[in-house]
Amino acid sequence: MTDATANLAADPPAKASGKKKLIPILAALAFAGGGFASTYLGLWSPAAIMASKEEAPKAPAVVFVTVPTVDLIIPGGSGQSLVLAASLETNSAHQAEVAHLMPRVSDAFTSFLSGIDPAAYDKRGVLEIIRAELLARTRYVLGEDAIKDLLITEFRFK
Repeated sequence: MTDATANLAADPPAKASGKKKLIPILAALAFAGGGFASTYLGLWSPAAIMASKEEAPKAPAVVFVTVPTVDLIIPGGSGQSLVLAASLETNSAHQAEVAHLMPRVSDAFTSFLSGIDPAAYDKRGVLEIIRAELLARTRYVLGEDAIKDLLITEFRFK
């Protein structure tokens, strides 16, 4: 045989030892254990890292101002009366203004409700129309920014 083939036959290729194969596995286990231990001890939190740093803007507190109950006799000689109770949704910045102007709101409600034709109360969807009209009149009296919504809490005939 030649020298080149003799050298190949004499030196078998070196096999990787079993200990060298375990080093990456043991390192991964050590890092995972260290990460778990530091999280468990409260040194850092993965949730805190992923959470956004900016806080959500706080909305002003919602306040409901009760409108005095409107009780009026429906014109037309039928002898029926209408009872309406409502609340106005506003924020805490406008609460004092809404409470101060409540007599004007009550007047707007009463004047509108007394002008409705008695036959209209029997129609379907009249409550939604009345609510929209009352909300428009309330915003006219108090302004667009002061009122967010109108909630009708009672609407009945006696």
